[in-house]
Amino acid sequence: MEKVLNEQITKQIREVFAELTQPVQILFFGSDENCEYCGQTKQLLNEISEIDEKVNLSIYDLKKDADTAAQYNVEKVPAIVIASKNGEQIIDLGIQFSGIPSGYEFSTLINDIVIASKQDSGLGAATREYLKNLTQPLLLQVFVTPT
Repeated sequence: MEKVLNEQITKQIREVFAELTQPVQILFFGSDENCEYCGQTKQLLNEISEIDEKVNLSIYDLKKDADTAAQYNVEKVPAIVIASKNGEQIIDLGIQFSGIPSGYEFSTLINDIVIASKQDSGLGAATREYLKNLTQPLLLQVFVTPT
């Protein structure tokens, strides 16, 4: 199968991944049924995970691995969870993509991998304090569409 990432893009990702400090776990959730972009998304994630040894990929089926999907609040496919890793422990940071991360979302995916590795969102002190004082769960979703 032809590669999704060309040499130039792979080189750029390798340069960005030089910033990785801790291991990252990417969890891909797909399905063999009714998932137009699952194959392409899985291939893309495979290629990304091969660029640096700190980036690990695990592959799940939404139905067969329903317990794992529920643990990470995955309800549709393709889905990508970006988590940090401490030894064998996977730390869910709440970073999730639904659909294939193409176009502008691709650079966001790469940036999120770096953020997960550093285990620091980069948020300012005032924002951190505001979030710390929330008393109810907050679900923040950002939707994008190709233009």
